[in-house]
Amino acid sequence: MDATDALSEIAFWLERESAPSFKVQAFRKAAAVIAGLSRDELAERIGDGRLKRTKGIGERTFEVIREAVEGKIPNYLAGLRERGTRPLAEGGAEISAALRGDLHSHSEWSDGGSSIEEMVAAARLLGREYLALTDHSPGLTIANGLSTERLRDQLGVVAAINDGSDGFRLLTGIEVDILEDGGLDQAPEVLEGLDIVVASVHSKLRSDRGTMTRRMLGAVTNPQTNVLGHCTGRLVQGSRGTRPESEFDAARVFAACAENNVAVEINSRLERQDPPDRLIRLALDAGCLFSIDSDAHAPGQLDYLQYGAERAEKNGVPAERIITTWPLDRLLEWAGKGTAAAGS
Repeated sequence: MDATDALSEIAFWLERESAPSFKVQAFRKAAAVIAGLSRDELAERIGDGRLKRTKGIGERTFEVIREAVEGKIPNYLAGLRERGTRPLAEGGAEISAALRGDLHSHSEWSDGGSSIEEMVAAARLLGREYLALTDHSPGLTIANGLSTERLRDQLGVVAAINDGSDGFRLLTGIEVDILEDGGLDQAPEVLEGLDIVVASVHSKLRSDRGTMTRRMLGAVTNPQTNVLGHCTGRLVQGSRGTRPESEFDAARVFAACAENNVAVEINSRLERQDPPDRLIRLALDAGCLFSIDSDAHAPGQLDYLQYGAERAEKNGVPAERIITTWPLDRLLEWAGKGTAAAGS
C-alpha cells in the first residue's frame, strides 16, 4: 500500500483509541515528510540509509514505510485495524448503526489539528452521509475563532469539496459562542447562510443560575440556532482537568429548546459526557430532539459518536428523536434550509 496512506491511517486509528497526541503526531509528521515521494524514491532512500536519517522519521515510522514499500500491509497498521473492528463503547450499537451524520466538528481553521479534507476523508471512511464543519466563532480567540471574512473563505473550500463529492455532503456550519447577553457571536446574515448553527457557552461558565439561564434562553430562542452544544460546559476527565457543571434552570432551557425546535446535543467526547444522564432524561421528558455529535478536533475522534450513542440508549432516547439519524433532506428541512439545499 502507499506509505503515506499507511502512516495517515495509523494516526486515524490511534486518535480513535484516544492515544497521546505526541504519538499520533509522530505518524502525521512522518506522512508529511514523505508526501510526494514515489515508491522508487522511498526504496532508494531506504536502501542507502538516507530515510532513516531523515528528520521526522523514527524507528516505528521507518518500519511502517519500509513494509509498505515492500508491498506489505505494515504490521503495526494491521494490528490497529484488527483492534478497530471492536466497538469503542459497550452499548448503544443499535443507535450507533442508525447514525447518518455528525453536526459538530472542528478543523485546523480554528482549534482542530487536521485539514478539512482529512476530516472529510475520515467521515467517509466511517460511512457518514454528512458532516457539519463547525469551527469556532471570532470571539473565542483562544481557539482561533473565524472572523466573518475567514468563515466566508472557508465556505469556498466547503463548496469545492462538495462539487467533487459523490454521496457525501459537508455541511456549512459554525459553533457560535453564546455571548453574555444571550446573543450569538456572528453576524445574523452570515448565520442565515449556514446549514447548521451550534450555539455553546465557552466563557464565564460559573455565572449565577439566573444569569446563565437568561443567557442560554437568549440563544435558544434565536431563530438561527439549531443545536444547543455541550450545555453544562462540564469536564469530567482529560488533560484539561475537571470542571463543574454550569448552573442554570434546565427545565426552562429544555422547554424553550422543544418550543423553538432546537436540538440538545449529546456531546460524545469522553472528557465532557455532556449533558449528564439526569439532564438527558429531563430533556427527553420535555419533548426535546437530540443531536449526537462527536465534537471532533481530529479525524479519529469522529468515531466518538459511539460513546454518545451508548449514553442515548442508556437514558432511553429513541432513535427517531435523534436528528443525526435522519436523512439529509429531512435534516436540512428541519434546520430551515429546505429540501432544495440538499442538492445544492
